[in-house]
Amino acid sequence: MKIALDPTPFVRTHNLLEFPRLAADLGYEYLQLTPHPDVLPFFTHPKADDALVADLRKACAEAAVEIASVLPVLRWSSPDENMRQAAVNYWKRAVQIAVGLGVSQLNTEFSGRPEQPEESEAAFYRSMEELVPLFEREGVHVAIDPHPDDFVEEGLAAWRVIRGVNSPNLGMVYVAAHTFHMVDPPEDIIAAAGDRLRVVHVADTMNHTASSGLRYITNPPGNRVRVHQHLKIGDGDVDWPELFGALAGNGFLDRPETVMVSSVFAENENAAEVSRYQLSTMKDLVRGHGGRHRANREGTEEP
Repeated sequence: MKIALDPTPFVRTHNLLEFPRLAADLGYEYLQLTPHPDVLPFFTHPKADDALVADLRKACAEAAVEIASVLPVLRWSSPDENMRQAAVNYWKRAVQIAVGLGVSQLNTEFSGRPEQPEESEAAFYRSMEELVPLFEREGVHVAIDPHPDDFVEEGLAAWRVIRGVNSPNLGMVYVAAHTFHMVDPPEDIIAAAGDRLRVVHVADTMNHTASSGLRYITNPPGNRVRVHQHLKIGDGDVDWPELFGALAGNGFLDRPETVMVSSVFAENENAAEVSRYQLSTMKDLVRGHGGRHRANREGTEEP
């Protein structure tokens, strides 16, 4: 398993080509490339040309940091057919960029609409008809997260949609910060996905269903909002021993192709300290559940 840094908290303080050195300085050997205005902006056409891709790959080599996963977020399940077709074209370029960076793992969201679930699911499968042959031809794997405010938000329901594509090149992301929106027990989701669980995002969150549903109050009552956080481990309600136990039982902690990402977005003011804390705590949890990882800056694999 690879342990990677999501550099989102540093977007305002560092430029793209500084991310690999930043990750190394924080103790990480791996980086996740998330939406960034210079490469893969949210929802629009990728903005990196081949020269920038080459520069980023060079910066990674100089810092001895690898990009473990690339995360585009594009509206490939949009009920609006024009938007869906545009997103499919954007995806084709996103795959080119990933391949150019030497990355075979991508992860993303369904990016449909919860108020139009049937139309969004139909749009998703139409996009898969065109994109899955590309994924298979290029040898990339795409893992999908059932994000809050999407046409599928529950964990097992999301796995069924992914499984329905019938391609080994498609799998699942488990985002710990979405635990209480996915409804199903983490161990059930993780067991169902099996070795098609390829990416786990590690951040804590409060249980919005607690206190009789009054943990968070929005006005007027009945607002169709989804509330969660991306907090550091221990600041929320996620049961981390339970989650890592499920990951150990799945084999996720021992497979070389899997990626675990620190994805804390709530504490930009001390992001460096939090990133180091996340790395140390994830390593401790992995060791405590008998797994192995590839995140030691000294270059040796730790038990």
